[in-house]
Amino acid sequence: MTELQAEQGAQALDGPHPQAKTRRNREVLIALAVFVVLALLPAVFSSKLLLDFVIRCAAYGLFATSLNLLVGYTGLISFGHGMFFGLGAYGFGLMMQKTGVPIPVAFAATLTITFVVALIIGAICVRLKEIYFAFVTLAFQMLIHSTILSWVSLTGGDQGLRGGIPRPPFFGIDLSNQLHLYVASCALLVIGLFLMHQIAQSPFGYTLRMIRDNAIRASFIGIDVWRAKLTIFVLAALFASTGGIIMALFVSGAYPEFAYWTISGEGIFINMLGGVTTFLGPMVGAVLLLILNDTVTRLTDYHGLVLGIVILFFAIGLRKGLMDFVVEWYAQRRNSAGERG
Repeated sequence: MTELQAEQGAQALDGPHPQAKTRRNREVLIALAVFVVLALLPAVFSSKLLLDFVIRCAAYGLFATSLNLLVGYTGLISFGHGMFFGLGAYGFGLMMQKTGVPIPVAFAATLTITFVVALIIGAICVRLKEIYFAFVTLAFQMLIHSTILSWVSLTGGDQGLRGGIPRPPFFGIDLSNQLHLYVASCALLVIGLFLMHQIAQSPFGYTLRMIRDNAIRASFIGIDVWRAKLTIFVLAALFASTGGIIMALFVSGAYPEFAYWTISGEGIFINMLGGVTTFLGPMVGAVLLLILNDTVTRLTDYHGLVLGIVILFFAIGLRKGLMDFVVEWYAQRRNSAGERG
């Protein structure tokens, strides 16, 4: 852990300082401003494609940012994080199809199911070393994917949930209306990003950084490493599940691909594109990936080849994500300007 991180962590552990309260209030205002801008976007641009794009960005942005809580902040590389994205989509879809409960109840119930599943899987996985953790999470994801394919009477098998997802209005909100779904997705995105940022900047967030940098030293000073890893594993699962719920509402269904290993691969790719050392890196990566997918698939049938070249460019050329590169370049420029001044 760097000296700056240690100093910030120590300050955070001391208690709520006036500066911390001011910063939190400022972040609340920024979050509200971002939501207002997104909510007013349809009044400026009437394109339905733009609204669809933002909804997809909300789903994948929450998923990728939650993965970065594990990868970037805790040093836990999960190859199976997509299972919670799929669990959110299927859990919510089945809840609405089979029970007909109000949407807020189905949302809360889906997160509760995700919490229980993540707690069980996490209790097993976080005890393992890095490479074993990665592959055991992948094994659990393939188990869930296989269950979805084989339990045809419940999940629809390889055809997915058919018949659409009922979306009865609640509190004057009708999610069958694209505009209402768009605003709700933006609200969930902003709230999710705000909460994850608060986690990352909290004393617990700096504890995660310490574990990432040196888990043995963290345990020596009294930190319960296993409990901290399990906590962030479950929290990340809840945010990923929320992304899955948004996607289920968007497509009015759920498909086995939502829980396949390629979803986890896309999450890692998004983090590579945007960067893992900056909080908004995964969000930027999600936007870039969706733009690439939408553009490349229209121009060529060899979209996999093009995306592979993009991965090589970031992995070998930049050796970091876009936001990591921009932040590092800006810091170097400020330092150079300071030396000249």
